[in-house]
Order: sequence, then C-alpha cells, then structure tokens
Amino acid sequence: MAAKILIIDDEESIRLSLRGILEDEGLSVVEAESGEEGLELLGTDIPDLVFLDIWLPGMDGLEALGIISRDFEGLPVIMISGHGTIETAVKALKKGAFDFIEKPLSLEKVVVSARNGLEFSRLRQENLALKTRISSEQPVTLTGESEPIANLKTVIGRVAPTESWVLITGENGTGKEIVARSIHNQSTRADRPLVAVNCAAIPEELIESELFGHEKGAFTGAEKAQEGKFELADGSTLFLDEIGDMSLKTQAKILRILQEQAFEHVGGRKTIKVDVRVIAATNKDLAREIEAGNFREDLYYRLKVFPLELPPLRDRAGDIPLLINDFMDTLVRQHGFKPIAFAPEALDVLQQYPWPGNVRELKNFVERMFIMYAGDTVTADRLPPEFKPAPRPAAPDVPAPEPTPLDDLISQGPADLKQARADFEARFLEAKLREFDGNISQLAKAIGLERSSLYRKLKAYNIQTD
Repeated sequence: MAAKILIIDDEESIRLSLRGILEDEGLSVVEAESGEEGLELLGTDIPDLVFLDIWLPGMDGLEALGIISRDFEGLPVIMISGHGTIETAVKALKKGAFDFIEKPLSLEKVVVSARNGLEFSRLRQENLALKTRISSEQPVTLTGESEPIANLKTVIGRVAPTESWVLITGENGTGKEIVARSIHNQSTRADRPLVAVNCAAIPEELIESELFGHEKGAFTGAEKAQEGKFELADGSTLFLDEIGDMSLKTQAKILRILQEQAFEHVGGRKTIKVDVRVIAATNKDLAREIEAGNFREDLYYRLKVFPLELPPLRDRAGDIPLLINDFMDTLVRQHGFKPIAFAPEALDVLQQYPWPGNVRELKNFVERMFIMYAGDTVTADRLPPEFKPAPRPAAPDVPAPEPTPLDDLISQGPADLKQARADFEARFLEAKLREFDGNISQLAKAIGLERSSLYRKLKAYNIQTD
C-alpha cells in the first residue's frame, strides 16, 4: 500500500508541482487549501507525512503545526515557505517540524526530505508495534483482585514515584519481575528502559564484565570495549534478579558501587559515575543466607530500603480464573490457538490445588491445556492427574479406643475453654513440679519460662512450692 502524503498549501501551482513529484515516487497524495481544511482531513484519515506551507490564509502554518504536533504526536511535518528566514525555520523546528524547505521547490530536495520523513514515520510505527508487543509479552501490571494483590498494588503505587530502592522477595514464579517492571513503569524514570540482570544465569567469571563493562583486551575474548549494565541503566532502573545467587566476591564489589554510584570498566582506569535506581529480587531468605555466611549483611541492608513480599498463588486462589483468562488471551494472540473454556467444576479443582510453582506453573498448565483441548471445554475429568484429589483409603474396621484420662477430662471438665485451659495448666505445673522435686530453676528451664513468670503462675494456681 502506497504511503499517503497530505499537502496543505493555498497555491494550486505548488500543490500540483508537489503532487507530480510525489506521485512519480509512487506515493498517494491528498490536498488541502488551508490550515483548517488540512486539520479536518487529519481528523478523518491520518497520513504518513504532511507538507505544510507557513503562509496560509486564516490559520497560518505555524499555528497549524502546533496543533498537529500536539494532537498527532510523531507525525512528520515538512514546512515549506517562499519567504523563509533562518528565524522562521528555527521557530518551525522548535514547534516540532521534521524539516524545512524553501520555494521555489527543488525536485531533489522534495524527494530526499519526503523519503527521510517517511522513513521516520515507518520507524515510529515499528517502535509503537514493538512497544505493544513487549508490553504484552512483558506485562507491567499484576493480574488479580484478591486482597493481597490489591494491597500490593497500593504499596507499589506509593513507592514507585520515589527514588527508594526496593527489595522484592517471594517464592519462585510469584511474579517478582512483573512487580519490578510495574514499579519502573510508574516511576519518574519510565521514559527509559528498565535494565534487567539475572544474577543466577551469568557465569561467575563473566558477571563483573556484564555488570561493569570492560575495555578491549581486558581478558581473552574481549575483542572490543563493551558497556556494562550499570552504565546502560544510567538515569533509569537496574533490576538485579536472583540477587541471592551472587557470589560473596561480587557482592563486595557491587556494594561499593551501589554506595558510590561509580565504577571502572574491567581492565579500565577511568571512573564512570551513574545515577541508577536499584530494584533487587530473590526467592531466598536472605536473613538465613547471612547466618549461613552466604550473603553480606551490609549489602542486605543497603538493598532493603523498601521491602516487598509477594504472596504465593495458594494465598490468592480467587485470582486464578483472572490469570487463566489473561494467559488464554495471550496464547490466542501470539500463537493463533483456538480458544478454550474451563468448566466451573474444573476451576473449583484448580483453586484447591496448592500450585507449588505459583503463577509460572499456572501459565505452563494453561498452555498445556491449549495443546490438548484447543477449541474445546476443559472439564474436571480432563484435568491432569496431579490436580485431582487422591481418593481417601477406606477406614479400617477397628474397635473404638479405650477412654483415656484426656477423654475423661474433656467429658467431665468445664465447658468453658478458658477455664479448661487453666485447669490443664495447673495440673501440668503440679506434675512437673513433683518431677523436678520442687526445684523451681530446673522446672523453669525445662518448660521455657522465666523464673519470675513461673512463680506468678504457681501463686495464681495456689500451688505450694515448699
């Protein structure tokens, strides 16, 4: 399909001249005699490029340019004028013009300017399409309406606009990267791409080069200089995924860089300063990793400015139908699968399943069902065996057990729970006191009470200690 060009000029001879040049290049042309008419045409069918005269009756070209730049962002506009000055050209470019050419029109200049403008328009469309595809493949919002997710969205909305660093924790597959992207997308740095690093996927010998960059010849295979992730994230957000899998050696280096926001390339001497917001994530209990000597305590507290813990899927089972619908929409769009449906009884079973792999396991499950039952309905009997509850074994025919002292206590004791608890505690303390021959210190240590607390309880229950 030929690219469409809109010419806005009050001189018929200029419009005819431009039309002839552009149609010879295989382009489709639409004309308007005034700024008002041109804007009306733009409201019904947006072209790929506009040629706009500066001197027009009624609304002049610069005023029309301002409206086009505001309402049709990214649409390239080439200004034309027979009385152009440097000042006018500068003003037009500041208002958003793509190019400026003077009358009388040069065939070569018109063709070159039009080609450049159309290339710009094409790249813009590709960029928009790419952003749309990336946003669908890398979602930036959490799916769900359960209380844990609603609370999490509220907290994200509060921390995202700040510059605070965030430490995201949670089991594998809970959506830590989505939360990181959501924070970045709602931050003041959203106009620049988030830079993500999977610390567990990079070999130990390469992680420094990956994070800090390297100079040519810094090591075997370094045939050219390369920027690191910190440098690429300057002015943006750096997402350090699986931070708990980073070696102690790298932790020490990254701590210094996080504190100073400055580093050198591997094999370099020049200090590079950056402005980076850090979001880190891990599925490990970093407090336990510190105790085990696997993670630096100072790095932990440097990263843990604002902690966020993600709930496992089993704690928000009500979101499962919404997540399934999201995954189904994506699979239909990306792979052309025939839509499937889940019967209500199948959804009930899925909401009872514990989902040890969390949302990632659910996503894989939905894809599996698409492959098996494309265009059909998934009923409870079609679910894989692991989702079906195991049948309970028949209870053996055994005689009823003999009553125990506890049974007697329950049947003959008080109906009030508080009083029953007090009676049991008094009997327990009396028995234990006899067991330790009245030694209060030994008894307190054995049952895990402070001596003062134990004395108060014995006195309250009127238990003699002599």
